[in-house]
Formats: sequence, structure tokens, C-alpha cells
Amino acid sequence: MSRILLTVLMLTGPEIVCRLGPADPPYNAYSDERSTGDALELAGKVNAALVSWCRPNCPTISMYRNVTAADLMLIRNEGQVKLVYKPAFFTSVYDQYGDAGILAVLAHEVGHAIDGAMPTPWMKANWTSELRADAWAGCALAKMNLSSRALQAGLNALSKYPSPSHPNWTARIPVLQDGYTQCGGDASKLTLIR
Repeated sequence: MSRILLTVLMLTGPEIVCRLGPADPPYNAYSDERSTGDALELAGKVNAALVSWCRPNCPTISMYRNVTAADLMLIRNEGQVKLVYKPAFFTSVYDQYGDAGILAVLAHEVGHAIDGAMPTPWMKANWTSELRADAWAGCALAKMNLSSRALQAGLNALSKYPSPSHPNWTARIPVLQDGYTQCGGDASKLTLIR
């Protein structure tokens, strides 16, 4: 009698790297729809701000809207990375903070996607993944050269919509400042961080 050795591969499902907002109702990937032109335009600005930091190892990120998504999610699945947003969330952020609010939350999520793509000397090894994503968001805000008012709106959006694993806002401020100044941001604008 021969024995057959079966190797069972444990296939992991999608990994939610970061989630802003509640997880209820559960996300259904089959409800993904193409992103709107406005959202893609803002994502393009974030991409342009951060691409030089991860080139040539930048991940390809797909972007979708989905009514079952948490407010905003970054998901990895079998080498693919996607951003998924709830349309009502983007509407709410835009109504309160304008384009700058959406730019800031997108920059945080893209920060998760590019984190570790290339060694970055100013990124501190003891920062958690959430803090590193905040540093990337600060970097993107600097590279986009937002007005003082827009910068404040973006920072306010980041403070209002943390992920469940984010440290408190006071721990996030110095990291955002580091990312902002390391990427050429005008430090005098940072007096607005509260």
C-alpha cells in the first residue's frame, strides 16, 4: 500500500492593510465599481507626489468605489494592491475639507502601499506601519505644495478619520511633521497643526 502525501496550501484571502471607518457591513469585492474621474484625478496628484520615493519598485494600485467598503481601505491580494472607497465617505470628506481632505486620506493609504518599496533614510525604524503611512502622507502634502488653508484642511481630515490601529493624534503630529519637512514642505505652515 502506498501512501500519498498531500500538501495543503493555505491560500490566504485579501489582506486589509488599512481601513478607515467601520467594517460593517462587510466588504463585498463583487460590488467594486470603477472610480469616478474626480477621485482618479486626486489620486493622480498623490501618485505624482510620491512616485519618486518608490521608483522603480512602486506598486500598481487600482482604485474602486464600493458602497459595501469601509470608508477607505487599502487591500493586498496575491500581489495586487487596491484602494477602495465608499462614495458617501468621499462626499462627506469633500463637504467638510474639500479636495485637500481627500488628498490627505488618499496619501495616507498610498503611504501604506509604498512603505518599504525603497529604503528611506529619514523614516524611523521604530515607527509603526500607521505612523510610517502618516509620514508618507506628510511627504505627499509637502510635494503637492498646498496652501496653508488647504494643508490645515488635509491635516484636519487625517485627525478626524484615523484607522482603528492609529495611535492618538498627538503621537501622529511629529511624524506628519517629519514627513512634511523631509520632503521640502515649508515648516512655517506647520504651526497650523493642532
